[in-house]
Amino acid sequence: MKIGIIGAGNIGGNLTRRLTALGHDVSVANSRGPHTLKELADETGATPVRAEEAARGAEIAVVTVPLKAVPDLPSGLFDEAADGLAVIDTGNYYPQRDGRIAGIEDEGLTESRWTARQIGHPVVKAFNGTYAQDLLDRHRPAGDPERMALPVAGDDEAAKRKVRDLIEELGFDTVDAGGIDDSWRQQPGTPVYGLRGGVDAVTRALAEASPERPEEFRG
Repeated sequence: MKIGIIGAGNIGGNLTRRLTALGHDVSVANSRGPHTLKELADETGATPVRAEEAARGAEIAVVTVPLKAVPDLPSGLFDEAADGLAVIDTGNYYPQRDGRIAGIEDEGLTESRWTARQIGHPVVKAFNGTYAQDLLDRHRPAGDPERMALPVAGDDEAAKRKVRDLIEELGFDTVDAGGIDDSWRQQPGTPVYGLRGGVDAVTRALAEASPERPEEFRG
């Protein structure tokens, strides 16, 4: 598949490494320009591009930037993507880093619902509670008793299926966490956030989540 990754931090960089190793055609962008991605490109064979080019022809795009940077992403980011594009949102709201976001704090939007509004495209929430190093170290074949499961939330069932299939190809099971308005169940401070568990543990953690945002994650 052609995959665009917007953001080359820990998660974006390690997804680039894993997805290119699996044979996908990956374009990767950051806020500083393609010339700053030469080392990652040389290591992985990914194509470094400007952010506005990352999703060109892509079947899946990954938005993995700090929430405070989401409103600054180029307009028309997905205009030249393939039909049926699935957009993965890996983001988390950390008020100490991102400043106070009124849509999340006052309107009660989930972090991914807010992100979807900013970028003008539905998103599938995944990888937000995953340790970046685990993408490299903890993938396992299907059926392995130590295989981790990741929660995946989204409103578009076809897009969510595409994302779940990709995650399973990466070596992780998945658990359907509901729609984007249910994605508070996997936001920071919830039982599933950072959990290294299998399907049963992740399913149980999602069910145990509280919709009240923990004090340390309020602005």
